[in-house]
Amino acid sequence: MFTRIQTVAFQGIEVLDVDVQVQLSPGMPKFQIGGLPDKAVAESRERVRAALHAMGLALPTKHIAVNLSPADIQKEGSHFDLPIALGLLVAMRAIPSDAIENSIALGELALDGKIAPVSGVLPAAIHASAQEKNLICPQACGGEAAWADDVQVLAPSSLLAFVNHVRGIQVMNPPQPEIENITQKITLDLRDIKGQKSAKRALEVVAAGGHNMLMVGPPGAGKSMLAARLPGILPPLEPQEALDVTMIHSLAGKLKEGRLIRTRPFRDPHHSASMPSLVGGGLRANPGEVSLAHLVVLFLDELPEFQRGVLEALRQPLETGKIMVSRANAHATYPARVQLIAAMNPCRCGHMADSERACSRAPQCGADYQAKISGPILDRIDIHIDVPEVSARELTNPAAGESSEIIAQRVLETRQLQLSRYKPFGDNVRTNAEADGETLDRVAPLDKKSELLLKNATEKFKLSARGYRRVQRVTRTLADLEKCEIIKEHHVAEALSYRRIYY
Repeated sequence: MFTRIQTVAFQGIEVLDVDVQVQLSPGMPKFQIGGLPDKAVAESRERVRAALHAMGLALPTKHIAVNLSPADIQKEGSHFDLPIALGLLVAMRAIPSDAIENSIALGELALDGKIAPVSGVLPAAIHASAQEKNLICPQACGGEAAWADDVQVLAPSSLLAFVNHVRGIQVMNPPQPEIENITQKITLDLRDIKGQKSAKRALEVVAAGGHNMLMVGPPGAGKSMLAARLPGILPPLEPQEALDVTMIHSLAGKLKEGRLIRTRPFRDPHHSASMPSLVGGGLRANPGEVSLAHLVVLFLDELPEFQRGVLEALRQPLETGKIMVSRANAHATYPARVQLIAAMNPCRCGHMADSERACSRAPQCGADYQAKISGPILDRIDIHIDVPEVSARELTNPAAGESSEIIAQRVLETRQLQLSRYKPFGDNVRTNAEADGETLDRVAPLDKKSELLLKNATEKFKLSARGYRRVQRVTRTLADLEKCEIIKEHHVAEALSYRRIYY
């Protein structure tokens, strides 16, 4: 008896078709799985055997051969359990073949026959929708799969529940799309930060245009507090953005309860993070922090304390918005359009500007410490801002300034303006920070004074071509905040003030 069922394999964000072929033939009783399976797939034999036994079924005393085609692609993960079990049930005539016809299945089996959640269900559902197929997945992942358009989803809690549904003994209701609960109350408010008026202004510009930012200042000045309050002024993810972010978290197995992500996650890895953990890698070329921060905030505190090679690996994603992870046994490409927020002290002791507290090696210690950050990395950061020490007067006075709620409204209006502006350019451009040079020339016109100022500054400060474009992007955001179509001289002046480079 021969039967087949469809499932999927993952290479980065790409979903590949896998044909699960099951054959029962006379011969010595044996259960073999071929097609380049990894250890987790090879162990499916015992999980499938135990799950069928829990239903009161025993494997037939025949030679059981399972082939995962194409055989030249590495099969990884436990989600092959369910399609193998369903293929066996059809081959054993426990369920009819049309029960799995035109369907893609994925799920992990427990020894008692329950179907456990697996990663990658949302990308698999979108892939099934594109191929006009149905999807069979764990019940815990049903709310995630239901977000795919035009796909019929069956989400049984166990193998027995699926068999009973096929036989008409019980009926499974289609799962409903689940969405992340959005808390309206802002717990971290910019109003709570005393002083740092210029830093708050820069943070608003960063949020409005999606720009990268580096904050430099002594310990305790409020750099981490400012960064932690950035998500509170960012707008919720747009529907397509939410799907993109949720897909990556689904592939990484970090999606909570299968709910669509609507708020922008805040990723802040420790400075001891390794290369694979930050940019992706490992045995299966899993997504790293830079991919989990796609379309959201990646905060790198104590920037010079990161390994030099780890920081240099950020060059490609900061420029192209994607990361290519190449390992000996795996190659994967992940989206990585991150908004980088970095913070650092001016020197190792942090008090280089204070002659009373600076170490004996100042200012040379500051030059050595800041030299850990290469010029190409600094050139990819749009806004460089000083965060000075807060004075005693500012600390004792009541907190002043606008709340995060007021600033968030201005940011939202500016983001909506950019969305409407870049809509004719396709889905790849959402904010000013993502616009390329040709697009900027069309959407960021300068008047004569601003054009002359930018030209002179480029020559005097020897801005690179990349630096010039990044100044253009910031000027466009500054003008958008004031709802100006034409870039004015003061927009260019403010943008240039953010281009200082620290050495």
